[in-house]
Amino acid sequence: MMLYSQLISLFLHVAFVWGTELTFELSDNEKQCFYEELEKGVKFDIDYQVIAGGNYDVDCFATDPHNNQLYNERRRQYDSFSNITALKGVYQVCFSNEFSTFTNKIVYLDFRHGGEQPLLPDMTQGTALTQLESSCVAIHEVLKVAAESQTWNRLREAQDRMRAEHLLERVTYWSIGETVLLFVIGLGQVMMLKSFFGEKKGPVAAST
Repeated sequence: MMLYSQLISLFLHVAFVWGTELTFELSDNEKQCFYEELEKGVKFDIDYQVIAGGNYDVDCFATDPHNNQLYNERRRQYDSFSNITALKGVYQVCFSNEFSTFTNKIVYLDFRHGGEQPLLPDMTQGTALTQLESSCVAIHEVLKVAAESQTWNRLREAQDRMRAEHLLERVTYWSIGETVLLFVIGLGQVMMLKSFFGEKKGPVAAST
């Protein structure tokens, strides 16, 4: 019974990693910032990707509580960034679409901070694990990789779907334009042919 309860607590363990995962729309000529208050010596990770809009690029930068730039990249489709806080205070991550004049962007952001606690309360780096515990730890790591892969695949699927919908919209408009153009050209040709074969009425000469 003790073994089963230990296994349940092992698999139901939630890692002590706080984070924010969201997808938001960034309008043209707009900048959005996200703020997080962090303690000193805390590791944080930022992953972002532009899902739809324009050339799928965006400006991104991160600053510390003293407005010192920790990260600054422009016109990126996706990227990752990790850092350990040197100060306690409010850190901000900003995304800018100010270089675009008429195209909105949809951006995915994953902001994580904090360290992962051991799966078992008494587990440390030098703790000797049993074969069962080692297997559980290995499964836990594989599940983390699987979760990250699923997130990446969902983002790729969303991006490809947006591109397909945008392509379908352009093809539809182009097809409608060609249809209207063909109808106008056909109508013009019919009217021109009718003018060629139409009888012209001229003055009738008087007979003597």
